[in-house]
Amino acid sequence: MSAIRSTHFPWPRLLLCLAVSSASASVLADTVWLKNGDRLSGTIRVFDGGKLVLQTSYGGNIAIDWKQVATLESDQDLLVKQDNVSGERAKALVPAEPGKVTLANDGAPKTVELASIEQIMKPKPLIEDFTWKGNIDLGIDYKRADKDTDDYEVDIKTQARHGLWRHNVEAEYNREKQNQEETTNNWSADYALDRFLDEKWFWQGRLGYKRDYIEDIARQRTIGTGPGYQFWDDELGAFSLAGLVNRRDFEYATGEKDNFYALTVRWDYNRYLLGKTVELFSNGEVGKPLEGVADYSLDAEAGLRYKVTDWASLNIKAEKDIVSGSDGDTDETRYSLGFGVGW
Repeated sequence: MSAIRSTHFPWPRLLLCLAVSSASASVLADTVWLKNGDRLSGTIRVFDGGKLVLQTSYGGNIAIDWKQVATLESDQDLLVKQDNVSGERAKALVPAEPGKVTLANDGAPKTVELASIEQIMKPKPLIEDFTWKGNIDLGIDYKRADKDTDDYEVDIKTQARHGLWRHNVEAEYNREKQNQEETTNNWSADYALDRFLDEKWFWQGRLGYKRDYIEDIARQRTIGTGPGYQFWDDELGAFSLAGLVNRRDFEYATGEKDNFYALTVRWDYNRYLLGKTVELFSNGEVGKPLEGVADYSLDAEAGLRYKVTDWASLNIKAEKDIVSGSDGDTDETRYSLGFGVGW
């Protein structure tokens, strides 16, 4: 009597393979064909400054010279800009003859020259899910003020957004010594809450505090509110302005106090260059008191970050802190070179 062997088709294994294949296809959904015949798969992050950034599982973010691209394919929803102002939203990019790409929309597909494209980025909707980004910078400062000193600094800046609400938090700590003598010891914290009224306009409320153990102005407290405008906020950076009416409280090392109202303008700017390898940034506040307590105040910084990896960067920046016309004038300039992490 011969044995009967029962055979079963391996459906579970097949389904698992299909699932893995589908997941891999979704992760590596974009393809770039080069003029030399090579083909790269990954996810298109951004194109700007002559560099196409392709995120891959095998090499991280790869910056591709745009002049070497023959055509490309993507199933992402992308914004394709052929000038610095307007852009066309494409539901997909379809490969075309060398030197061209087809933009697939709800209407008729449109084929354009690659040379005519200035930027490609993922469009940013008005209402988003929760997003969180920020930087922590550690640096060695070279300071030129009343005293020339070297110091160290920790600077934290983070921003979180959910729907129409955006939270902004900044904190900074500085401590210096010269010939074993403490010449600077201060810290500051700042919180702002933005409520977007539409895609560009928002209303901001802000709280700030600075404690200085060395300078004449020992404590500064700020509470303010006012409108703001978001000029842009996308993969390549952001720029916003806010005009605030602030209540300022100064407490001097002598124990004397001043409080007054001031009109201030705050800015927050960053711009990625060279395929998101280099970041130019600047933020700060300039204010004019409504009373004669001081002539004006300025607290600003500007600098560059160079991304070594996706999360690590080198930074160089300059900071300026001025309170002019008060009983305890402040005029400080700091230059720093440091290391940072970002997310």
